[in-house]
Amino acid sequence: MNTLQAVFLDLDGTLYNGQYKIEYAERLIQRLRLAGIPFLFLTNNSSRTPQMVAEHLCELGIEAHASEVYNSAQAAATYVSEQWRERQSAEQQAAQATTLRPPRVYCIGEIGMRTALLDAGAELISEEATHTPDFVVQGIDRQLTYDKLKRAVQHILQGATFVLTNPDLLLPWNQQFVPGAGSIGAMLEAATGVKPVVIGKPSPIIMRYALAKLHVSSFAEVLMVGDNLRTDIAAAHAVGCRSALVLTGVAQAHNVDALMADSGVTPDAIYPDLQSLADAWLPQSQRKETDVL
Repeated sequence: MNTLQAVFLDLDGTLYNGQYKIEYAERLIQRLRLAGIPFLFLTNNSSRTPQMVAEHLCELGIEAHASEVYNSAQAAATYVSEQWRERQSAEQQAAQATTLRPPRVYCIGEIGMRTALLDAGAELISEEATHTPDFVVQGIDRQLTYDKLKRAVQHILQGATFVLTNPDLLLPWNQQFVPGAGSIGAMLEAATGVKPVVIGKPSPIIMRYALAKLHVSSFAEVLMVGDNLRTDIAAAHAVGCRSALVLTGVAQAHNVDALMADSGVTPDAIYPDLQSLADAWLPQSQRKETDVL
């Protein structure tokens, strides 16, 4: 029997697939709550606010609260704020200035990304703005246009820091795969020759912020659960988390060996479904209690 102190749970492909709940997802969360094990829904998806994510989970029958959600939009906004404070502090000392302006950000993204940036105090510049922003922050954008790409390329070439919420090239959605934020980022990188600062999994950046939010002292105490070797499991390896791959999304029984060979990433454990994961990691006594829920 394994033991754990805290859990990071991926969403897309792990607990749900678009509008479809993955089997046993709601029971896994029930069992974690009964066991008193803290957890975060840790997702690279930047399209929705934490409240919207929690509402979607609840609609699927999975109990969730906005405070339990941490996404790449929140992490990107925190990163921009931290970097801007450091940059402004240095400039302030050099110029003996007394006031700090907010960071100017050109955003390719949806409501979750825009809301996170505004909540963090950023100024979102308009499509018509002529001045160069301090940052170009890019996430998933299902209303992407050529004009948005053009403006982002121009801003990056003029010196704006390129921040990518997550490198996911594909997203599982309603039992199909659709282009992810990483596909857009790949276009911008190809056009500008500038590599972005990647925030979401597998970057250690989102993992460090998530650990702080969970108030856990060490990554060694955390289990990362996900369906994607290149993001979820690679992120765990990057910071020293234990990792569990579930064959419910990107990785499945028919392709997992090929994906491991291609990615060079091997999880600490592989489970065919969420129930087998829960049975392996949750205390025996809790397993019996939840059987009657």
